[in-house]
Amino acid sequence: MFKINENYLKLPGSYLFSTIGKKVREFSTQNPDKKIIRLGIGDVTLPLAPKVISALHTAVDDMSGKDTFKGYSPDLGYEFLRQAIVDYNYKSRGVTIALDEIFISDGAKSDSGNIQEIFDVDNKIAVCDPVYPVYVDSNVMAGRCGNYSFDSGKWSNVIYMPCTKENNFAPEIPTEVPDIIYLCFPNNPTGSTITKAALQLWVDYANKVGAVIIYDAAYEAYIVEENIPHTIYECEGAKTCAIEIRSFSKNAGFTGTRLGFTVIPKELKWGEVTLNSLWARRHGTKFNGAPYIIQCAGAAVYTEEGRKQTKDQIAYYMNNAKIIREGLHSAGYTVSGGVNAPYIWMETPKGMTSWEFFDYLLNEVNVVGTPGSGFGPSGEGYFRLTAFGSYESTIEAVERIKGL
Repeated sequence: MFKINENYLKLPGSYLFSTIGKKVREFSTQNPDKKIIRLGIGDVTLPLAPKVISALHTAVDDMSGKDTFKGYSPDLGYEFLRQAIVDYNYKSRGVTIALDEIFISDGAKSDSGNIQEIFDVDNKIAVCDPVYPVYVDSNVMAGRCGNYSFDSGKWSNVIYMPCTKENNFAPEIPTEVPDIIYLCFPNNPTGSTITKAALQLWVDYANKVGAVIIYDAAYEAYIVEENIPHTIYECEGAKTCAIEIRSFSKNAGFTGTRLGFTVIPKELKWGEVTLNSLWARRHGTKFNGAPYIIQCAGAAVYTEEGRKQTKDQIAYYMNNAKIIREGLHSAGYTVSGGVNAPYIWMETPKGMTSWEFFDYLLNEVNVVGTPGSGFGPSGEGYFRLTAFGSYESTIEAVERIKGL
C-alpha cells in the first residue's frame, strides 16, 4: 500500500492566510451588509504599470508570429531579463554578479519554499521569530524541524531568534550554531530593517561557522533610509555564504503574474561542490521556466519609464503606511515599521491576544489584519497591517480603528 509523507501531518492547522481567509468568508456570509476592509494579506491593489502592460501586449503579439513565437524558456531565464537584473540591482550598487548566478522563477515564495531541497535533512535551521511562515513550514514538510509543541508554539529542532521591541525587532546571533540561517530585510512581518554593519556581522558569523544565509530581499525597493543594504552582497564575504531571493510581486505588482529570481554565487560551496550547480540541477529538473510574456514584463520594470512608474506605485503604498503608522500612533497605539517596508507592526491593546484582536477588529469595525502569533511565538501580542490597500480604504480603516 502507498505511504504518505507523514511530515505533513505534523503541521498544526492550515496555512496562516488560509485560516484568515476562511474566517473572513464566514463573517462576510453572516454579515452581507458589512463593508470589510482588508489590510491583512500583503497583496497589491494598484494595476500593473503602463510600461509593463505595454510589454505584455508586445510579448503576446510575439507569440502570434512564427518568427517571434517562444516555447520553453532557457533554464535560468531569458538573458535579456537576467542582464537587466545584473545591471540595475547589482552593478549599479558596485556588486558583481554573473548572469549564470541568477535563476528566474515564478516568485520568491516558491523559491523560499523550494531552496531547502538542496540541503540535507540533518541541517538545523535558524529563523527570526516572528517569521514568514513559509520558511518554517517548508522545512517541516521536509522532515527537518522535529516535533511541534502547542504549549510553546515552537518546533523542537528549530533555532528561534526572538525579534522583540527590546532588540528593535532585529535578531541577535544565536548561542546554538545553525547550519542554515533565514533572514528577511526589510522584514516581513515586523517592517524592521538592519544596517550594513549589522548585516556584515551575520555574514562574518556565517563564514566562520560554515552556515548558509538564505536572504529574502523581497521588500528591497521600499528602502528609503541611508546605510540599509539593498542586497546582502554589499557585505564583504557574502558570496561565500549567502543565497539571495528577490520578487517582482511587491516592487512591481506581479502578485497575479508571478515572477522572481534567486541569486547563488559560484563561490558558495560545500567542499568542491557549488550550491549554484545543485540549484541549477533542481531548477532544470522541476521547473520549466517563467512564461516569456511575464519575463518581458519583468524586463520592462527596469526601463527608465518602468522604474519611474513602479517607484510612483511604491510611494503610493508607503504613503498609506505613513497614514496607518501616524494615525494609530495618534490614537495611542504602539506601532513600528512602515518606514522602509509596507508593513506596520502594532501591539495589541488591553492585553488581548493577537487572535482576540483579529476577531475584535473584524467584528467591531470590519477591518482585517494578520495576528502576530501566526508568525511565531514572539509575534503574540502583536498585529500586522499592510499598506497595500487603496488610499481611500486605508484612511477609512484607520478612522474606524481610532473610533474604537
